[in-house]
This record gives sequence, structure tokens and C-alpha cells, in this order.
Amino acid sequence: MAKGYWVAFAEVHDPEGYEAYRRANAAAFAKYGARFLVRGGPFEAPEGSPRSRVVVIEFPSWEAALACYRSPEYQAAAALRQGRSTLDLVIVQGWDGPQPGEG
Repeated sequence: MAKGYWVAFAEVHDPEGYEAYRRANAAAFAKYGARFLVRGGPFEAPEGSPRSRVVVIEFPSWEAALACYRSPEYQAAAALRQGRSTLDLVIVQGWDGPQPGEG
């Protein structure tokens, strides 16, 4: 079964206020089996214009990734983020097929 991923590009305008969102989203992420693969950190952007923070979260399935976002727990957390950050978020299904060189 293909995993699901959240890929987010964020600009945090109010770091102290954003901390409340970060604490609140932990409940939803734990409930739906989320695992951070990328959580900020240095990056290069050879093409395009991403925001200052890049986050990639892995879920055990595409369905879990969607359910987490739609859950009351996450929506309550997301309300805390409003006005404190700007976010571009994509929820994408992972690739579970052959890889280059595998025939």
C-alpha cells in the first residue's frame, strides 16, 4: 500500500504564537501515524520560490494523510496557525511502483 505525504512550505510570522499550533497538532499526528521526514532545516532551491520552512510528513497510507487533515483534532490545531503563518500544503499519495533500474 502506498504511503501518504504532506509536503508543506511555510512562512512563520509569529514564532511564539505558532508554537501553540505545533503543540496542538501533535495529537492528530500521533493518532494518524505521522512521521516527520523533513522539519525545517537548511535547503537549496535551484528552481522555484519556496517559503523559508519546508516540512515533509509521512503517513502509513494516503487515506491516513487525508483523514488526519480532515480530522477535528487537526482542524482545531490549524485554527491556531491562522494569522501566525502562511502555508502552502499538498497531500500526495506516495509511489509504490518500480523504481528506476528495476525493470
